[in-house]
Amino acid sequence: MGYGSYSASDWSRLKSSRNLSDTQSVNEIFQRRACNPKFDPKFIGTRECFDSEDHPNTTPIVVGLDVTASMGYLAVEVATKALNQLIMKLYSTAAVEDPALMCAAYGDFGDFSPLQVTQFESDIRIAEQLLELYFENHGCGEVVPTCLWEFLSRHTNIDAINKRSKKGFLFTIGDNANIRKDQIEETIKRVIGDDVPGATRESLLEEVQKKFHVFHIMIGGDGNKDILIGKKMVISVNEIENIPEIIISAIQLQLGKSLKDVLAQWDPLSVPVISAAIKQLSIADSGQSITL
Repeated sequence: MGYGSYSASDWSRLKSSRNLSDTQSVNEIFQRRACNPKFDPKFIGTRECFDSEDHPNTTPIVVGLDVTASMGYLAVEVATKALNQLIMKLYSTAAVEDPALMCAAYGDFGDFSPLQVTQFESDIRIAEQLLELYFENHGCGEVVPTCLWEFLSRHTNIDAINKRSKKGFLFTIGDNANIRKDQIEETIKRVIGDDVPGATRESLLEEVQKKFHVFHIMIGGDGNKDILIGKKMVISVNEIENIPEIIISAIQLQLGKSLKDVLAQWDPLSVPVISAAIKQLSIADSGQSITL
């Protein structure tokens, strides 16, 4: 996938056709009442992120949303504003070459559909497919980004890795970092259909990090303190409008851009929020250690 180009006019048409507004409820925006089989990992062999004539140096970027009951406000923000802003600013800042975005939704381990994944796309289909996801809106117990980690590790075919040995980027976003520790093998078998003997949170994270730089944006609180150390950014509910800039800044830091130059590109009014978020990171691969 990943043909075509994203444009502001395409977004305006989509937003108008769907009457998208941040005053709508999550159920008004996400209208599906069950998972679309084309996004169900049990029915997906491989998601491909291949170079094309339009995009000869693709960079895969995955945005994973927690879709448990407490996260409706985030889904509304992403669907009506943040995703479009992220894509437009990825291009305007030239943060990466040829971005190709996948959206994912992960929930509670007991959900009917704990994981959904779109295609990697580079045009308006990024937003169209996001709007087709099922917001299950159930429990807020133990979430399973581990299923997303396993899927991205074993069910993606990525030219950036295969041709250039360059990792993609994964950002999960949620207010619950209570990542399930128990019955991981059984959960992956049920959700994806894979047998992964001896799987743990740590082993799955280590595996996905061979393909992706993994980050988590935590909205309020700390969540698990024993995992994603140095890759977790805690922000408040009032700061979610800055998620696009935070994501791009983390990418640029990972790729070696200086903290000073990263912050200089943003609106001065937003810099304190962005700075506080990215200073929580430790970017070992880039030779920088950025900590508070």
